Amino acid sequence: MPHYEGDLRVHADARFAIIASRWNARIVDALVAGARQSLAGNGVAEAAIDVVRVPGAWEIPAAAAKLALTGKHAAIIALGCVVRGDTRHYEHVADRCAEGLMRVQLDSGIPVLNGVLAVEDVTDAEKRAGGSHGNKGEEAALAAIEMANLMEKLP
Repeated sequence: MPHYEGDLRVHADARFAIIASRWNARIVDALVAGARQSLAGNGVAEAAIDVVRVPGAWEIPAAAAKLALTGKHAAIIALGCVVRGDTRHYEHVADRCAEGLMRVQLDSGIPVLNGVLAVEDVTDAEKRAGGSHGNKGEEAALAAIEMANLMEKLP
């Protein structure tokens, strides 16, 4: 598990949302497993984790916006995988997903962690979903905890 400096204990009432794409399911499921493991390892009860599945990365920001409006979550973790293909579609989806997530975060004040992989090929994705480059789902979950704690302390 990645190492973070500082306090990663969560407030007892903190809820977290994971929004996960069904596209590239094998990769995304590994990211979700990493995120769940990371949250649980830092004291987040399974019952305090809401997992929402969406068709693809393009749909993640819309779900994040809807969840942010509820105000129920200390942070939202977005997980997906966009693999470069033969057309510019990859760029549109990955870039707009990232822009949408940033917009939700800034508009709502709720941290939205971007764990949506944008990779050249499936091998690159595997390296980032539990392979040689770690698990980006774990990393996004740790950052979610850290940001939730920070947001609670900020005026």
